[in-house]
Amino acid sequence: MTPFSLLAPTYLQMLGALSNWLDKAEGELPEAQVAALPSARLAPDMFPLSTQVRFACAQALEGVHRLQGVALPPLHAILLEEGREAGDKAGSLSEARKRIAETIALVSARPESEGSDGAAMIAHELPNGMVFDLTADQYGRDWALGQFYFHIMIAYAILRHKGVGLGKADYVAHMFGYLRPGTLPTA
Repeated sequence: MTPFSLLAPTYLQMLGALSNWLDKAEGELPEAQVAALPSARLAPDMFPLSTQVRFACAQALEGVHRLQGVALPPLHAILLEEGREAGDKAGSLSEARKRIAETIALVSARPESEGSDGAAMIAHELPNGMVFDLTADQYGRDWALGQFYFHIMIAYAILRHKGVGLGKADYVAHMFGYLRPGTLPTA
């Protein structure tokens, strides 16, 4: 198993779940609350929901492209810019779902055969100038997966905090594909 073959399916299933959570929000909340959701935050010094969605998408794109040693797609820079501006231009849930769909399409289009082996070196530079030298395994495990799940989980927490009826089954909906028939509790 390569780091890419672990991360890409994880990104796809959780981005799909995130899109479903936004659908659920629209189905459950009054229109005014839905319109306010993209600007919702857990704390005043945290990014709003719209940024969490965009940064989760950016992390997914960054993870698969870095692990394959290929240039980031233009959507990556767009997501980062939109995410940074979301305090003033939060957008809508429809726009957020569009970005998720675009990200899913790009991640799905990456051929697994281009994934680097776990020992390949990756120099990961942050905007502040710090550089981390990691193997592909370390990058995937210690950076890419954690950063992605941070933004996914904050988005989930914002939606729950604002009254969307999400639960564990929504978070791990992909697991129901593995459910043994006849084992789902009835009560």
